[in-house]
Amino acid sequence: MAGRMMLMRIGVVGVERPVLLSDDGAYYDLRGVTLDIDGAFFTTGGLRRVRSAYEAGELPRIQLDDARIAAPIARPGSVLCIGQNYAAHAAESGDDPPSEPILFYKAPNTVVGPYDDVRIPRGSSKTDWEVELGVVIGRQARYLDSLDQARDCIAGFVTSNDVSERTFQIGRPGGQWSKGKSCETFNPLGPWFVPAEDVPDPQALTLRSWVNGEPRQDSKTSDMIFSVAEIIRHLSQFLVLEPGDLLNTGTPHGVALSGRYDYLRPGDIVEIDVEGLGKQRTACVAA
Repeated sequence: MAGRMMLMRIGVVGVERPVLLSDDGAYYDLRGVTLDIDGAFFTTGGLRRVRSAYEAGELPRIQLDDARIAAPIARPGSVLCIGQNYAAHAAESGDDPPSEPILFYKAPNTVVGPYDDVRIPRGSSKTDWEVELGVVIGRQARYLDSLDQARDCIAGFVTSNDVSERTFQIGRPGGQWSKGKSCETFNPLGPWFVPAEDVPDPQALTLRSWVNGEPRQDSKTSDMIFSVAEIIRHLSQFLVLEPGDLLNTGTPHGVALSGRYDYLRPGDIVEIDVEGLGKQRTACVAA
């Protein structure tokens, strides 16, 4: 047995269990290999153990039934985000392209499943969507010297929606990026995690988003100003990235901040997709 691995977590909040989705659509129980997909899993060679068991045919096959699809990694220690990493998005935000990566943080408890509701915050009038390539860190990244070293720190990739409230972010006297990004449910993640070795080129993926079935964003990760490896190497000069951390690498143009589209309201349906990493569908509800 061989092929691409897609790791998932299923179950109600707080009792999720890890499973593997194969290329042929079969699901396999990972509880004999690991209890969760978290920082400890990556630190202790969990991906290697899962692949070995999968290729040896040792994983028990299961039925998914109607189980909730959770975020494919457990709550990360940090959610690090890069702002304005696509030139066209910087332009629609009214800014020049940055000369080095812009970093902000989201609260780790923003991470929810790919089909969970997005709660529009109280007092919000400008809740926005942002399809992004999410990167999961697999080993500690500290003072990296090269892009190859940075690539070695990548465990894999996920579909990520960096939901944002623009008034909280930039339209209030105390507005700031983290304040506008850290509302509850503001980071739907998944549906699955794909190991780095199963993604031939993370800089050649298509990103798309839709609101109520209407296209919004359609771009490629090749349009990034700073590549995934460049971001990780750069950040490692200022902070330590740990296994299980989530890195959101920026969104392309086509968000409501551009003025071309309405902001999100309760009842709206947001879909986002990153090529090979799965498609989300989240309903917007009042907080």
